Amino acid sequence: MHAPLVDIGANLANSAFARDLDDVIARGFAAGLAGIVVTGSSVESSEAALAIARRKPQRMWSTAGIHPHHAKDCDDAAIEALRRVLADPRCVAAGECGLDYDRDFSPRPAQRDAFAAQLALAIEVGKPVFLHERAAHADFVAILREHRAALSRFVVHCFTGTGDELDAYLELGAYIGITGWICDERRGHHLRELVPRIPADRLMVETDAPYLMPRDLKPMPKHRRNEPGLLPQVARAVAAAAGKPLEEVARETTAAARAFFELPQPDA
Repeated sequence: MHAPLVDIGANLANSAFARDLDDVIARGFAAGLAGIVVTGSSVESSEAALAIARRKPQRMWSTAGIHPHHAKDCDDAAIEALRRVLADPRCVAAGECGLDYDRDFSPRPAQRDAFAAQLALAIEVGKPVFLHERAAHADFVAILREHRAALSRFVVHCFTGTGDELDAYLELGAYIGITGWICDERRGHHLRELVPRIPADRLMVETDAPYLMPRDLKPMPKHRRNEPGLLPQVARAVAAAAGKPLEEVARETTAAARAFFELPQPDA
């Protein structure tokens, strides 16, 4: 049995889990997870994520943010709603926030404004930031640099970028979250070469459930819904890439997650 893992990003407020959320959570902890951080990506899902986190004291937490897809909805009232959620100690980070120029579901100026507003909110409340970036590296880094001196900590969630992008994030002091993308033989194998460059105290693992089911599962489930209980598969791929035993990577990524989110130590 490997050391317990922390899933730093699971979208458990997603409708994909509406029918069996309790079973999904139970499977996650049965698979050896020490904790799950439930991602908020809109005002509504941030409120729902906090409610889910309250189900398991000492084992589940949440984030509160507005994903760039929803940036056009990020007005003063939305920021105030996020501020209320972030006031709860169980809500441990601002975000998911950032930039997504891949799909442009919100206009790019609105994305940049929403990103800056949420970084300012994170600074105000003194909490770390859970970040999203797709096809927007230059603007993303520029906005981060503007706020870097006042931010506490930030993690580039679901990192899938290039070596140069990784170097830029590490230079800024970012933590890096690795998902099942590393298990994807079509588009994720480059991550196996990059993982060894990430300092052990800044590397974390996540499922991004219900998305990004590891494609190297055998047998592959008929459904395509990822869930926290599959995090060990991600951790195995990370361990193989790092050239370390799974037990060591589990200890290191869990320690990094506890330090980043300031999670309480589990009860003896």
